[in-house]
Amino acid sequence: MSGNDTTNRFLRTPEAARFLGLSSRTLEKHRTYGTGPIYRKLGGRIVYAPDDLRAWADRGLRHSTSDPGSSTVFPATLVSPVHWGQPATCGGAANSGVCRLVSYAGSPRA
Repeated sequence: MSGNDTTNRFLRTPEAARFLGLSSRTLEKHRTYGTGPIYRKLGGRIVYAPDDLRAWADRGLRHSTSDPGSSTVFPATLVSPVHWGQPATCGGAANSGVCRLVSYAGSPRA
């Protein structure tokens, strides 16, 4: 495997960010908000598979500026579950105003 071969190994956050053309901080924000690519946690390390990064980036594929596309790559900001087409689960009996986000993959995020 050459020093530049990223196809057969996991990438740490800085490498994954370079792969996507983002800053490490932006990728960290995506991870925090649940809007980013799928990642793995191995011990205390966060790693990304190149195929997962490509799949996430491909959600933004468009053929023209008028093409709505089949999916959306959200910005690295807090996104309402309504934007994901999911019902919002906010509050509770006391309506605390705390919302539980649902990621694009369908797994709950606090």
